[in-house]
Amino acid sequence: MGQQMEEFSTAGLAPRQRLEYWNALAGDALTELVADPLLDALAFCGRLMHTQVGQLRLAEVCSDPAIVRHSREHISRAREPKFFLCVQLDGVSVNRQQGREAVLQYGDFTLFDSGHPYEVSFVEPNRMLVLCMPQAELRRRMANPEAVLALAMPGSRDVSGLLSSFLCNLWRARCGERDLVLGPRFGEAILDLVASAYAPVTQASAHLSSLSIMRRERVRSLIESELHDPQLTPSRLAQRLRISPRYLHQVFNDEGETVARYILRRRLEECARALEDPAQQGRTAIDIAFRNGFNDASHFGRAFRKHFGATPSEYRRGRLAPRG
Repeated sequence: MGQQMEEFSTAGLAPRQRLEYWNALAGDALTELVADPLLDALAFCGRLMHTQVGQLRLAEVCSDPAIVRHSREHISRAREPKFFLCVQLDGVSVNRQQGREAVLQYGDFTLFDSGHPYEVSFVEPNRMLVLCMPQAELRRRMANPEAVLALAMPGSRDVSGLLSSFLCNLWRARCGERDLVLGPRFGEAILDLVASAYAPVTQASAHLSSLSIMRRERVRSLIESELHDPQLTPSRLAQRLRISPRYLHQVFNDEGETVARYILRRRLEECARALEDPAQQGRTAIDIAFRNGFNDASHFGRAFRKHFGATPSEYRRGRLAPRG
């Protein structure tokens, strides 16, 4: 693929064609996903520009308020998995993967793995710079990137700030000079800078062995894949992983919460996302709860109120109320 800058927009399309076009466009340029607009779907607008830098792809994504999801179904159809470094340019986004959440403001960035489900939500118009990297290339420079997925990195200080400023300035220069040619070694330098930006984080957790990190990520990944199953318990997890329940809790100890509490929290978070999704207004709160691993309506109601400070119906009304 050449290095020319390509630009696409929903402008000029018939309203009913915009969303389908946008989802197909984003899937082709980055990875398969679906955007669910938070406002009028027929009025949804989006714009995408992208170019190549060696083996890397750099893209600017702008769109109206939406919840963007990369699901297990998308993963099954995807090409080679990639890492995505997302830098916030305008607006505020909430980025979730593997049970973690990163809230990004201008200049902040986070890392996604396209081999796992993720979600990005924003309630205002959003503009984000996305760096798409082959997984093998980043792994050559950075040990266990999974340990820093969906971690908010500040764009205002230290090496992470240097990386953010560098990428933003590079993008401005690339947009200002459409014929600018950046050789493969420039892409190599970007990958080195990404690894350097995350080095303090990985060094701070150097007391954890790579094996322990891998085992914890394996536990987390299994929980995410079976979150909807009401039979998912710490004991069953231990059986599936062929380890003792005691060792399971030791592996998870650094998370700051027990395995059971993590499972409950993740189920509640998934229920909350469904309740605030306009596309799921036709589903009852109990239906949503049962689809996300709960099998007792009373327990769900009590746990939800304790966690969010509101009943499921109150939460839904507050999140779906028109914004004036």
